[in-house]
Amino acid sequence: MFEEKKTYELVQVKNLVKYFPVRGGLLQRVVAHVRAVEDVSFTVREGETFGLVGESGCGKTTVGRTILRLIPATSGQVVFDGQDVFNLNARDLKALRRNMQIIFQDPFSSLDPRMPVGESVAEGLLVHNIGKTSKERFEVVINTLRKVGLEDYHARRYPHEFSGGQRQRIGIARALALRPKFIVCDEPVSALDVSIQAQVLNILKELQREFNLTYLFVAHNLSVVEHISDRIGVMYLGKMVELTGRDELFRKPLHPYTQALLSAIPVPDPNLKRERIILKGDVPSPLRPPSGCRFHPRCPAALEHCSQKEPVFKEAAPDHWVACWRVE
Repeated sequence: MFEEKKTYELVQVKNLVKYFPVRGGLLQRVVAHVRAVEDVSFTVREGETFGLVGESGCGKTTVGRTILRLIPATSGQVVFDGQDVFNLNARDLKALRRNMQIIFQDPFSSLDPRMPVGESVAEGLLVHNIGKTSKERFEVVINTLRKVGLEDYHARRYPHEFSGGQRQRIGIARALALRPKFIVCDEPVSALDVSIQAQVLNILKELQREFNLTYLFVAHNLSVVEHISDRIGVMYLGKMVELTGRDELFRKPLHPYTQALLSAIPVPDPNLKRERIILKGDVPSPLRPPSGCRFHPRCPAALEHCSQKEPVFKEAAPDHWVACWRVE
């Protein structure tokens, strides 16, 4: 009888904060801060896909890049595979980065237009001294390109010779070449046609099964997140407002913001009517977020004290966390 494989928390994000300074005046002094991410905590388990969703500007991309230390955090802690990422020196961080990669939203701008894609994919192998000879590295590149559905001769071509879907496959191959444990997928299908989106998502799922990859999947399209994620965190204006398993979130969303997002998903059945929740107003500026619950100016179910006191991010049901005064 087979024993069930136990998973552990590969990535632990604790009270993550990221402020961007706003400078002004003749001396370019700091006059304000953009509160992009504020007190965000979650974990990503080994081998799972953790979806991070929300409107544009809610801070989800900043969370992904801060975890990888592509941008410095203001405060908080990220523990990856038992190592405190923010306290590593340059040498240890370089070694760790072999296991932490990213797939960017725009594959064209992330690829060097003057470099054949084979060299772009091989760049990480050179940095981390993988492969004794250029021939060995080229074999790794070719095998990786095949894994994402590209041909051997594509290695000698340049980025402008590929379609958007093919360029995103190249971006996936570049992240995969080092055989990492963890990949941040920063809206990898948002710029692609729907039919191409499905192909790229299926590639990501196949690679996850084959190499036991762990994903942080950043997106604003809930249909895409539902297709690929195991657990989902919902962000609003720099804060995590709800976190639970995929099925639980779509079956029983607790936060009014999550309910509004789900109501906007198109229903393919014309006979099935879904009540649409229309949010009033616009997303407030992260320079001056509202007091209390940040969602209260747009919330259709706001209480009087929602504007005065910030709700606690609590476990309302087993493995279902929410920050809302209406949820007991």
